[in-house]
Amino acid sequence: MNFKIFAAVAALCVAPSFAIVGIGFHYAPNFGTSMDAVQNEHLLDLSASKDESSLSLGSVDYRHGSFSGVQGFGIKVWVDFLPIIDVEATYNLQWGSYSSTLTLNGADGSVKEQDIELEFDGVPFGKASPKFIAMNGDLSITYPITSLPIIRPYIGGGITYYLSTPVMTTKFIKKYTDHLDGELKTAFLAGTMTEDQMKQLAHNLSEELQDDGLNTNLGGHILVGVRAKLPIIPIAAYVNGKYYFGVDYDSAVDASSFVLEAGVGFAL
Repeated sequence: MNFKIFAAVAALCVAPSFAIVGIGFHYAPNFGTSMDAVQNEHLLDLSASKDESSLSLGSVDYRHGSFSGVQGFGIKVWVDFLPIIDVEATYNLQWGSYSSTLTLNGADGSVKEQDIELEFDGVPFGKASPKFIAMNGDLSITYPITSLPIIRPYIGGGITYYLSTPVMTTKFIKKYTDHLDGELKTAFLAGTMTEDQMKQLAHNLSEELQDDGLNTNLGGHILVGVRAKLPIIPIAAYVNGKYYFGVDYDSAVDASSFVLEAGVGFAL
């Protein structure tokens, strides 16, 4: 009896245990991508006209914070329909948060500060600090290194489509403030903005950032990974290390090329 059980277990172990198709969800951080903080940078001077001359009313400065490393999650679909190569399709979403602040320096030495917060319709958290968001879609071809029955190490590579948001830099802020109009422009240039107007300005800047569009470009990647799956059980675990090239983020962001993917999935 014990011999029969041993033989059955051995047969399961040597039998093919890898699914033809699978879908998984994974943690995908990039610990190397970062952005340095920028201390108060001069944005513009405040002035008012008086008897055909300009009267200085102070200045406006802008600063933003830093982040080190980005968090992320992703989804992967793999298909093992050929005996020599496998195909993977992956989508990753990563983000890093940073602070963003306008400072109004009055001619009398007064200082007013207004943090810029993003507002997203339909999001339960309401307001949030600005975020750098990076997305990528990968199409990979992988080659199994060995034919072990339970563990499947592989190498491969493919093409990547990158998308990322702009960063709210001083240059970005100035592009918006140069086109201010109406009462908001008058109050802004005169340094007489009320608290409500400061909040309105921050709101408008957040909308401008969201409306500015995504940076997009095409690149590629190479990968080394391993996938594990027990026979019969339709659950697989995987870990991928990917090196990306052709990444083109906002110039304020120092992009790292290495991303780790670790997840589990349902496999048939």
